[in-house]
Amino acid sequence: MSTPGAPVGDATQLWLLWKRVHETLRTAIVSEVTLSSDLSEPELSVLTWLYESGGRCRQSEIAHGLRWDRTRLSHLLTRMQKRGYIERLTRTDGVEVVLADAGHAVVEAAAPELERIAQSAIVDRLGEHDTHALRSILHTLAEADRRS
Repeated sequence: MSTPGAPVGDATQLWLLWKRVHETLRTAIVSEVTLSSDLSEPELSVLTWLYESGGRCRQSEIAHGLRWDRTRLSHLLTRMQKRGYIERLTRTDGVEVVLADAGHAVVEAAAPELERIAQSAIVDRLGEHDTHALRSILHTLAEADRRS
């Protein structure tokens, strides 16, 4: 913990800037997508994860990948199953979550809006060079996270 009035270091300033920008962009993008799709942000996260995973994934892998508590995920999946977005299959090695037709359809319906908003909020503001640089930096950080 820092002393009141003590200068904030460069690393902390960078983190605070990233946090502020991330929260602003995330709020803007997610609020528009969830409003137009009738999905909650957590539902969108799970459906997108499943979609990108080929439509099926072990429940524990989703919890780990999204950095969520397993109980939180389990409660959400129960609600999503009632809405017809997913199915859960009990396997000997755990629970497999499968993207149902309705879940697949809602992800595909939300995708163009998500692309439009992300394009406007991020890519158009950065330009091609800075977009490429940001993508490279984020891949580097993600890879370091996977290795740790």
